[in-house]
Amino acid sequence: MKEFIFFDDVYKMNWVEGNTEWGTVKKPKELEVTITSKNDENTREEEYVFKNTSDKDVFTSLKDISIYVPFNDDYKSSDVCITNRCHTHIWCGGDITYVMALRMGGDSPHLGLVLTEGSIGGYSVERDFEKMSNDRGDFIFHPSPVNLAPRESFKIKWKLFRHEGKEDFYEKLKTYCKRYIGVKAENYVVFEDERIHIEIEPAFDIKDISIMRGDDEAEFYVSDNKIVVDEKAKSYGEYSYKININNVKTKCSVLVLPTVEKLAYKRCRFITEKQQYHNENSALDGAYLIYDNEEKHIYYNSVYDYNAGRERIGMGLLIAKYLQYDKNEEFEQSLKKYICFVERELFNEETGEVYNDYKRDNSYKRLYNYPWMSLFYLELFDLYGEEKYLTNAYKIMKSFYEQGGTYFYAIEIPLLRISKTLINNGMNDYAEELKNYFIHHCEYIIKNGLKYPAHEVNYEQSIAAPACNMLIQMYMLTKEKKYLAGAKEQMKGLESFNGLQPDYHMYEVAVRHWDGYWFGKRKMYGDTYPHYWSALTARAYRDFGVITENSEYEKKSHASHRGVLSLINPDGSASCAYVYPVSVNGEDTGYYDVYANDQDWGLYFMFCSFMDK
Repeated sequence: MKEFIFFDDVYKMNWVEGNTEWGTVKKPKELEVTITSKNDENTREEEYVFKNTSDKDVFTSLKDISIYVPFNDDYKSSDVCITNRCHTHIWCGGDITYVMALRMGGDSPHLGLVLTEGSIGGYSVERDFEKMSNDRGDFIFHPSPVNLAPRESFKIKWKLFRHEGKEDFYEKLKTYCKRYIGVKAENYVVFEDERIHIEIEPAFDIKDISIMRGDDEAEFYVSDNKIVVDEKAKSYGEYSYKININNVKTKCSVLVLPTVEKLAYKRCRFITEKQQYHNENSALDGAYLIYDNEEKHIYYNSVYDYNAGRERIGMGLLIAKYLQYDKNEEFEQSLKKYICFVERELFNEETGEVYNDYKRDNSYKRLYNYPWMSLFYLELFDLYGEEKYLTNAYKIMKSFYEQGGTYFYAIEIPLLRISKTLINNGMNDYAEELKNYFIHHCEYIIKNGLKYPAHEVNYEQSIAAPACNMLIQMYMLTKEKKYLAGAKEQMKGLESFNGLQPDYHMYEVAVRHWDGYWFGKRKMYGDTYPHYWSALTARAYRDFGVITENSEYEKKSHASHRGVLSLINPDGSASCAYVYPVSVNGEDTGYYDVYANDQDWGLYFMFCSFMDK
């Protein structure tokens, strides 16, 4: 299949596109495949029958069979993306497998896929590396392993269908898949003082039930054709549930972690003990650096995302925030040494300039660094109450705008926080000066709408989330309705980045697919579920729920904040990204990268939410 276009779509979007044609099959030579399909106005049914034509039994492994399903998921310019590209939310849950493809701008119609016969065990990706971060690649379904005697066969069958959005998609799964089983956990990341609560709702009458948690039977009860698992976690780690209802099989994955305060404590201890560099003969003395969990050592490289500046300031932010909760002397001494490093190597207190790397190296100018440094000084002000820290936060944001920040969608600009803090501390002139900058910035965002200027990636969640966040904050500051209207427009596109798959890696986690390459040791492209910047959406959800008085956004924010925490381990070690697919360009993935690098922003955001309660 070379195209799938809805007849009444005003944009005439083709939902399939890739380097390899949709429906291409790769398989062992012993298997013969017969492919049939039929279409009507808004649906397409496809059937793949695999037959063992040899005289011996065939046993397959997960990657032995590949069926290409290249949804049109790449990043051209934003004006193309919002109307003619989709975010592809894939769930390979065995017998219950589906794809919720959402047009990037949020406008319906959207495309869905649901498996109706057979089982899909996982998906892989083939990337065009020349496109770097701007193409998610071709998706590949892998049928679950099978054993076939001579002349035996098995079938993979699915239906492609139209839907109007997330809620409609999940309703239509029940219509198009008579064996559908809905699975939803109350929380996919569960803290140790909470219970695991999962509701399982088949679209058919229940006869036989088996729910296994690892090798153990899970406790459950049945109420109104709904199966409920409700149990106390006994230890930290992944709880993988194998669900079998009337011989229809699927799964759900939950992660149990320490409480937020315990997790933050462990992570801060790990940073201060293992990720701070100590060498009086080096200008790096005091820096928080990458830690290689595989080789067990601290690491620095001047190349981009391995250096001593940039996103790594998230470690300092986390510790500064934690110290407002618990005055830990060892953490404070570490932070003070880090402040000395920052003010010596990364920040000019006179000019407000923020440097990309130590030795005040700005050979690569990067505006992203400015709001993060400003936020760091706001945390220091809240921690110590010294006016110089607030003044520095102001100087940094002024320098950001003097260098063209008005036209840049920087991540985590503290618009509301710095404005209120300056006013509350009698610095009204500074607040008014920054407010004028913020107004011009927000007017630029409103003018562009969803047609974002390209940044380090042409179109991504961490352009959309800052745009939405800026307008939300400006509305909270000024109560001017145009900012609320602009935020509502941004939210429609932002929500489409997030899926609802029943797995703690993916539930309310934004699509990202390049961070393992730029920040990880293995330098691997591919879907990163989770990545900590997904929490930017959580922050937008939270504040949007407040200003619109919609409690559903608070729930979504809660889930999205938790969704990034699997990057932090109970012992305080961490990973910069989880590369989710079975394989990427033939190389096995499905792993947490061994570099603890920039992931602490996710825990910082979660701890901020915890402190706000």
